[in-house]
Amino acid sequence: MAAVYSGVHLKLKSARTPWGDKVKLARFAWVSQQCFLPNKEQVLLDWVSHTLVSYYNKKLDLEDEVVEKLWAYLDDVIRSRRLQNLLKSGKTISLSFSIVINERLSEACLQKTQQNIGSVLSCSSGILSTPSLSIIYTAKCELLVDLLSKLAELACQQLASDDAVGSQLFSILHLTFAQYLLIQRQQTNPNRVFGQVTSHLLQPCLLLRHLLMVRSWTQADDNHVRQHLSREIRNQVETLLRAGLFQPELFSSYKEELLPERELQEKKKGALKSLLLPVNTVQTKLASGFCEPAIHGAVVAGSVSLLYKLFLDSYCKAENHLVCFHMLSRLYGCLRLSGLQQGAREDALTPADWSTELLALEQLLSLVLSSDIYNVASDRIRHKEVQFGFYRKLAQMLVSHSQASIPAWFRCLKLLISLNHLIIEPDLVDLVASAWVDAKVSELRTKKPQEALLSALFQTYSKLRQFPRLFEEVLTVICWPAVDELRLPVLSAGLTVKLRECLLELPPNQILDIVCLLVEKCQILVPAVKGSADMALKLMSVSSVLHAFLFNMGSLDDVTPAPVVLRTQSLLAKMQEGVIQPLTELLQAPGREEEEPDLWLRKASDSALLLIYTWIEVDTLFAISCTKYVSPSAENAGAAATAAAKPWDVSAFFPGVEEQCWERVVELASSFASTGKYCLEQLTLQKMKMILMQTQGDVQALQHAAAFILEAGRATMNRGESEPWDGDISAINELAYPTAHWHLVISNLTILLPYISLKDVQYIAEVLLEALVLTRAQEAAADQEPSISIGKVCLSFMHSPFLPEMKVLHCAFLTSLIHQFTRVLPSAARDSVDLPLQQLSAGNISWHEEILASSNPVDVVEAPPGNKQLKDELSLSWKTLEKVAQCILQLAKNGSPVILKESQLESCLRLLEITSLLKLDSLLPSDCVRCFLVLLSLVANTRASVSCSKLLSLKFLRTCFHLLRCLQAGRNANSVFKVFHASDVLEAVITSQLTASKFFTDALTDPVWAEYLQEVQASLEHFLQMIVERRQSMKLNLEKFMSFLVSCKPGAGGAKSKCCKNWNPAAEQLLLVSFTTLCRVLTLYLQQQPEKKLQSTDILSALLEPVVQQLGRTVEHGLQSNTQNQPLPVAFIPSVTTLLKADVSHAVRKGWQKNPEEPSGFLEPSRVKLYQEFYTQILRELPSAGGHLQFLQSALQFLTVFCSVPELCPGKETAVTVVFAINKLLAGPAITIQVIKSIEPELTEVLVQLLGSCSAEEFYAIMRLVLQGLEMKTIWQQKAKEVLSAIMLIKLVLSCPLSGDKEKAFWFASPQIITALMQTKEACQDQSLTATIVVPILETAAALLRQGEGVLLNPHHVALAFNILLTVPLDHLKAEDYGSVFLGVHEVLFSVVQCHPKVMLKAAPSFLNSFHRLVASVMHEGRQRGDRGNTDDFEVILKCAHLVERMYSHIAAKTEEFTVFSAFIVAQYVTELQKVTLHPAVKKHLTEGIYHILDLCIERDVKFLSASLPAGVREVFKDLYNDYNRYHKAKKQGEEKYTA
Repeated sequence: MAAVYSGVHLKLKSARTPWGDKVKLARFAWVSQQCFLPNKEQVLLDWVSHTLVSYYNKKLDLEDEVVEKLWAYLDDVIRSRRLQNLLKSGKTISLSFSIVINERLSEACLQKTQQNIGSVLSCSSGILSTPSLSIIYTAKCELLVDLLSKLAELACQQLASDDAVGSQLFSILHLTFAQYLLIQRQQTNPNRVFGQVTSHLLQPCLLLRHLLMVRSWTQADDNHVRQHLSREIRNQVETLLRAGLFQPELFSSYKEELLPERELQEKKKGALKSLLLPVNTVQTKLASGFCEPAIHGAVVAGSVSLLYKLFLDSYCKAENHLVCFHMLSRLYGCLRLSGLQQGAREDALTPADWSTELLALEQLLSLVLSSDIYNVASDRIRHKEVQFGFYRKLAQMLVSHSQASIPAWFRCLKLLISLNHLIIEPDLVDLVASAWVDAKVSELRTKKPQEALLSALFQTYSKLRQFPRLFEEVLTVICWPAVDELRLPVLSAGLTVKLRECLLELPPNQILDIVCLLVEKCQILVPAVKGSADMALKLMSVSSVLHAFLFNMGSLDDVTPAPVVLRTQSLLAKMQEGVIQPLTELLQAPGREEEEPDLWLRKASDSALLLIYTWIEVDTLFAISCTKYVSPSAENAGAAATAAAKPWDVSAFFPGVEEQCWERVVELASSFASTGKYCLEQLTLQKMKMILMQTQGDVQALQHAAAFILEAGRATMNRGESEPWDGDISAINELAYPTAHWHLVISNLTILLPYISLKDVQYIAEVLLEALVLTRAQEAAADQEPSISIGKVCLSFMHSPFLPEMKVLHCAFLTSLIHQFTRVLPSAARDSVDLPLQQLSAGNISWHEEILASSNPVDVVEAPPGNKQLKDELSLSWKTLEKVAQCILQLAKNGSPVILKESQLESCLRLLEITSLLKLDSLLPSDCVRCFLVLLSLVANTRASVSCSKLLSLKFLRTCFHLLRCLQAGRNANSVFKVFHASDVLEAVITSQLTASKFFTDALTDPVWAEYLQEVQASLEHFLQMIVERRQSMKLNLEKFMSFLVSCKPGAGGAKSKCCKNWNPAAEQLLLVSFTTLCRVLTLYLQQQPEKKLQSTDILSALLEPVVQQLGRTVEHGLQSNTQNQPLPVAFIPSVTTLLKADVSHAVRKGWQKNPEEPSGFLEPSRVKLYQEFYTQILRELPSAGGHLQFLQSALQFLTVFCSVPELCPGKETAVTVVFAINKLLAGPAITIQVIKSIEPELTEVLVQLLGSCSAEEFYAIMRLVLQGLEMKTIWQQKAKEVLSAIMLIKLVLSCPLSGDKEKAFWFASPQIITALMQTKEACQDQSLTATIVVPILETAAALLRQGEGVLLNPHHVALAFNILLTVPLDHLKAEDYGSVFLGVHEVLFSVVQCHPKVMLKAAPSFLNSFHRLVASVMHEGRQRGDRGNTDDFEVILKCAHLVERMYSHIAAKTEEFTVFSAFIVAQYVTELQKVTLHPAVKKHLTEGIYHILDLCIERDVKFLSASLPAGVREVFKDLYNDYNRYHKAKKQGEEKYTA
């Protein structure tokens, strides 16, 4: 055979052999064992390499197909197992085609096509991933650099195209980066590396990073690239640039280039400049066109901030801050923004360009601030304000080129203020104008940074005590000529909150200075208002600012200095006489009634009413809170209540404004909806409060005032047009007015409600309901703005505890709700007056009379004149309820329901959701009955049409039953028995559901069906319990109900059939649920009765027996009907459990177990067979039911009861069999930690029952089964679920009370368990297993240590737990996982502290290291950040900090011997604290904790720490110890002084 293949080499060399045959022959030669060639592998590799090199050197002319086959052959050879085995055996194989690969990739880059390069890429991947082959690149770094640049360019082309991104190219790129970074670290010449990076890699890498960040990823893109590789490659780019451009050895070159000549002379006299100009090189590379012109600016902007960050990471030290600044200025010069300072045209930048450039500038300034590069004093003294000058020019450029629509513009200005407020001081007026008063900011994403900027301004000028200066500029800008109508309110609601915070810190006189400025400005503007809309708008702006100051400044009180009080009085008097009176007189001029008022007139009246409202509110508050304050209106206050006959007339409260003048102002304000009208309502409300504060209030005046407030907004509310309102009183316009009006009404309903008519109460109820219906419909589309809307106000009111207290409104709302239900019904049903819902919302019946009968007639306006009429009304309402009840029952009996379409069903569901907002348990008797009748009517008298969604129909019925259950839990639930018999209700409900069930036969496997059955069962159970507890006609009602259930046979058709031809499984399950519920209620009631009362419960006992019999028959019939090998319907499991409990309970009452010698025979053989078959079926289905929570809970409850009856499980292996099934369940693929937590109580009950009754041999078998899951082979085979199952079983066994040999056996195995847990943790390094394995291990270890107190005597076994803790991951976890892991570690440590203190002392280093990991971790996570991010995440960190505080206190309290380690603990703490700036809330917890350890430190420890700690850490310790002495120690000594 050898002779046949000996000419292979000659044929490959021969020009006569076709190239296709040559490739086939080469493939055969490589794989064939019968082809003998000296050094065959090298020969074949040389042949293919030489061929490809010749082709690319133009020495060979080959077809494209042949070239592709050659590359494919080369790829197969490189990846073949034969070659890998040869290389492993030590044979040397040389390759010489790296240049060819690079050239092929270069060709692909030039052609901008990536077709037919898959084999080339695969070859390069194979070479680089094989160390002995990759030497062709690693030995010559230039080739690797060239390959990397080509691959990056190809990746950029792919990312820039619209084609889907594949994983091959990016995987190879990731591998090439890794190889290059390895080589780069080994380079000894930093200049050479710098040259390589800038010449070949800088531009493609920056472009690649940009494209990875901005690409809009789609589902077509490879998932691995999108989620993992893109992030990894970006990180590699950053690592490459930092190591290549900013090595420590290059710093001198940067310094020589960046520092001015005079600085250099000081630093380095006479030194020659380096030839390397790194900054200039980088700038040149950034400026050259290395990408499409359209994205060049964006790429440079993103790159500049990255390069500066890397520069600071490498070189930022205190002595290098000036170099860092000059680098900033040079990099800023690369941005297009820098051109604006040199006179470039602004319109050269589009809005998108502005956004990109400003974002880059923001990142640069943020880096400057966080790195503390700008030291104001140092810059001024040493460097002639070179930095200040740069930032000033920057500020001038930003202010002169306003970009108020871009959030980054505001953030840049805020950063400049944070650096030094003097940077923006010269441009303060322009800043206030462009960023505040004249800024057109409407989007939420822009509002937040604007408010942050203005908040920084407020805080800065507040701390500098220059607040008046700031508001001088604000007033200047307000009074500039401008289109004021387009201006937004000066102080938004969010900004007002910031203003309030600052005003509380300012001295009172500074606030009064600003108020004085505002009042004076108003005085100047008032005379110029007449006929000038511009001046009126300016006056409105100033008035709104004055209102904000007076409303948000601190109130006067009895400790306020007298000069401040006198000055305040003087200012208010000046405001009254100099502004308000002239303004109201100006408005007194006769107007044209028929026309709409002019703009100036409207704005002037708004200003007048806003100032009057502000003045009266502030004046009243000061008079109440400060006895030294004398109001200018004091002399008229006594006559206030009686003087004003008209509700809106507040002239008596405000001296100086005549009634006629006031009437004209009111008339003007009432003619249009805006701020003035809202202020008028507030003034009327203020008047009501003043009357109520008097000893004898005028009720009629209160009624008129309340009616006026409601009437003022009725027209606009009825129009139904509104928009959200941010709470700013000056921002109220025609569309925001309805929201503001309704907010005022609902907020003050407790004041208004006693004085409004019943008609107005009904109006409020209707508006409430209408708004809630709209809100529920539009909830999905609701915006995220924190603004007020009518829907939000109504929803908030419904959730508040006030509505149930307002009985009249509660009743009226229910009436409106029922009326709304009638509107939803089909028109035919709506027209029928006799239908239940029409009668329940009839307008001729006073449903509120029950409230009036029990309340004071003064509280409600339209109280009936006499008791007789009241009784008649009451009897009429109850008669109507009785009539409705009978009507519902009759309709249910006749089987003539109202058919609802899908849209009507959805409307009913929305109304039911609103019904659930009512506090159903606090309804009055008549309202409770009305609500019950509505729900009963919906259940019994309506049905969904055949075309409706089955799931929607089930959801509707489920909601009805849920609300019935809530209603039955109320205090007046028994009222329903006044209008009908209990058995009739039950019969109507079950009849309607059995009839409807035929439509649900194909939905029985859906979770909604199970939820529906659950609600039916819960509702029935509540109702039956009510019957039993009432003890009125109990026997009669229950017998009738049982007879009815017996008479029901499940069938989709009408006729009964013993053969069950028309058998309906849905009806079967409903009937089963009904029997089960009746049986359970009777059984539980009988079990709860004491023995002496058993005679009185004979009735129920006699009734229970036939119920049990019927339930047994129904269960048997259902199980027989269930198809073979089909899973059990969930409804059957609770039924069988209930039946078994009832049988056991019956046997107990009959005297079973009184003779332990003869325990058997209390169950019928057929019943025993039923239970055992059911048990077998449950065990068969249990392991595969991981995702079905309801099934699991029911099945485990059955197993608990089953295993408690010895007669049912006579075999010896029951316990082992059940535990084996549970083990398989917990190891199943569908099981999750959440499911395990949900079924943990049921699992514990089963195991308590099993382990309590099993033999010692069975227990040993169970322990062997559990420990098998923790063997190392299970972990290495990556069977995580089996490991989890074993861990959970150990945890469950720990929850069971063990005794005797079983207890000894368990604790004998405990060291083995702890060791297995430790090994398991060490083997589970995958972060995805944190929640699945790590947290359960920690919980189990903690439980084992707690239970092992006094049992685990060997300290070594306890100390093994520390090995688990030291390997637990605490970094890079999700917040939820972090909290769980942290708590788990804390619980293990706490168990050691509490239960094994001696072990803690012996293993102190391990304990302290474990605890210190927690401290360091919570400090890292709880450090101060610019944006706290998710509030829930921060709550987790706060809880962790609280746990650390607790552990410090336990260490200090439990172990006095631990005092020797106290100095060490404090040293660890302050060393870690010096690295971070903690969030105040986190710091509070940690500081309180470490104070407990400082209590243990003696003077010698303090001296030792002060002497031995490093300099920076020593300062931190000194501050901590001073605070400890000042706050904690003094308080502790004070407490000890009074302690016995």
